[in-house]
Amino acid sequence: MKGKEIRLSRLFSGGKPPVIVAIDHGQTMGPIEGVEDFPVAVNRLRRADGVLMAPAMANHTGRLFHGKNAPCLIIRLNWTAGLCILWDDYKEAPTTEVITPADALALGADIVLANLTLHTGTEEVDARNVGIFAKFAGENEKLGVPMIGEVYPVQAEKLPPDKLHERVKEGARIACELGADMIKTFFTGDRFHEVCNGVPVPVFALGAARLPREIDALKLARTATDQGARGVVFGRNVLQAKDPARFLMALKDVVKNKTEPKEAAAKFGLQ
Repeated sequence: MKGKEIRLSRLFSGGKPPVIVAIDHGQTMGPIEGVEDFPVAVNRLRRADGVLMAPAMANHTGRLFHGKNAPCLIIRLNWTAGLCILWDDYKEAPTTEVITPADALALGADIVLANLTLHTGTEEVDARNVGIFAKFAGENEKLGVPMIGEVYPVQAEKLPPDKLHERVKEGARIACELGADMIKTFFTGDRFHEVCNGVPVPVFALGAARLPREIDALKLARTATDQGARGVVFGRNVLQAKDPARFLMALKDVVKNKTEPKEAAAKFGLQ
């Protein structure tokens, strides 16, 4: 527990909600806009509290994670077909281990993340996904490494809002019961507080697809934190912003200082 407490104190520095940037899209989407040149893209994220990436890409980050004010390195442990949202013929979400928690720790990880997707279409796949997730949780407990549980329902973007909310609420609790120290999941609207209240661990709202305007992403972050989110994990809305570093500063202002999105957008020159 002591190791987890120390590492979590870095993420929640000053007791304020963290802003994490996900730059792990390449392992399921290829070189998407904003991340074609990975070393350049990741270098813009120095102001993030944490950066989530695939294991192998930790070798292409320069000195991003060096020094006392550096972001926390968050390594994704498993790969799931459920995140291959551009592959229309994929309807289920089998998962496979990519790296062990011990090997992630050797790469310099402060925190790890594991996906847990249920309702995949078969009981066998669900059970296998749970087994992988629970194995990770047990190994991380021994190592003293905090684990974020990613709750990402199958074809989440196509689910009706009520169904998405129920899957997220259910999945968050299951991930917590299996050993997650934090939860990363979709913001589900006016009832998102039910997701946050349903688990005794911090819940982070993810940004999902890029929104039409940068201020829309700031509004999402503010609404999610007002509903009980203890931080956010944004990817494309940061990486594909006109000026990712500037947008990141505005996002931190909204999440950490509760600055109104309109005020933060004006302060940092966003649209």
